[in-house]
Amino acid sequence: MSRKVCVVITARPSYARIRTALEAIRDHKDLELQLVVAASALLDRYGNAVQVIEDEGFKVDRQVYMILEGENLVTSAKSTGFGLAELATVFDSLKPDAVVTIADRFETMATAVAAAYMNIPLVHIQGGEITGSIDEKVRHAITKLADLHLVSSKNAAERVIRMGEAEDSVFVTGCPSIDLARHARDTEPRDVGSILAEYGGVGSEVDISDGYIVVLQHPVTTEHRESRDHVLETLNAVREGQYPTLWLWPNVDAGSDGTSKGIRAFREQHPLRRVHFYKNMRPLDFLSVLINSKGIVGNSSVGIRECAYLGVPAVNIGSRQQGRDRGSNVIDVAYDRHAIAAAIDKNWHSGDRRSDPVYGEGDAGVRIADVLSTAELKIEKRLTY
Repeated sequence: MSRKVCVVITARPSYARIRTALEAIRDHKDLELQLVVAASALLDRYGNAVQVIEDEGFKVDRQVYMILEGENLVTSAKSTGFGLAELATVFDSLKPDAVVTIADRFETMATAVAAAYMNIPLVHIQGGEITGSIDEKVRHAITKLADLHLVSSKNAAERVIRMGEAEDSVFVTGCPSIDLARHARDTEPRDVGSILAEYGGVGSEVDISDGYIVVLQHPVTTEHRESRDHVLETLNAVREGQYPTLWLWPNVDAGSDGTSKGIRAFREQHPLRRVHFYKNMRPLDFLSVLINSKGIVGNSSVGIRECAYLGVPAVNIGSRQQGRDRGSNVIDVAYDRHAIAAAIDKNWHSGDRRSDPVYGEGDAGVRIADVLSTAELKIEKRLTY
């Protein structure tokens, strides 16, 4: 009998992080995929990721609305509580043999707690990494709730084991997002102009013929009150440098409202003649845009993970990715418009596009499915130290 594996996706980046594993689980003869889409992945203002998921051929078994309006610390905590209650009902209905939760977003805590208290083996993707902020607490808390750990690197595996997890429960699979990056690199990428025309977006027309940058800057939960000031530094750097820019909207974390308001107010007060804004893109389209760019700017983990593999230069701003294993493609800067502009200019003229496989070689999806089909599923655990 096939194992029923329930994967919970709560945000647009989580889908990119797990997409190839979803394919491998769905196609594995010994596994049955159950797909739950929840939280901001259902909301139009954050790109309506559920529509992308369905358009790419996946059957969504359940949808869970759980995000409260506000994008602050209180709504993050309450949204997690709502998610816990709703996901318990979903798991009781689907009766999976294992639940898979991804990375470290606040909504994933609801997935982990619900599965653990319902005696359902919990599988954690991307544990053992270091980033700081609330993500650090969430990620390591989920590690302690999880029964099976599918990590992206040897360093991550060593950290999980040092946290007291049994060595035979930890598997280095690589990160599924690198599978997509490899596919995007090795296949004929779509024309960027046609991709941008499809998504529309808002803002000035941007001539990308001589190069462009991509900006993706999220709020930092532990610095949520400063999120508006933070994004203003990036906006000023981009405006003063006159870089053709494709800007992606921030995620739902606490402080997102400040980031969004900062962008909207700046657009009203200052001309941004070479900047165009987009809500969301399908993962492979976004990777094609990145591959053809002069680099990414902001604080998204895509600059650390996928861009390392692709050799795309990254300007990483602030503390959101602090401590995360990184490749030689990254320049770290503070929230300072002059430092940001100088780093963008350096990457603009850089010819260094070396690949650095920090997070795997591009076969993680298949590895994850194989582990899920054969690993012992258990709910009892003891500290190993």
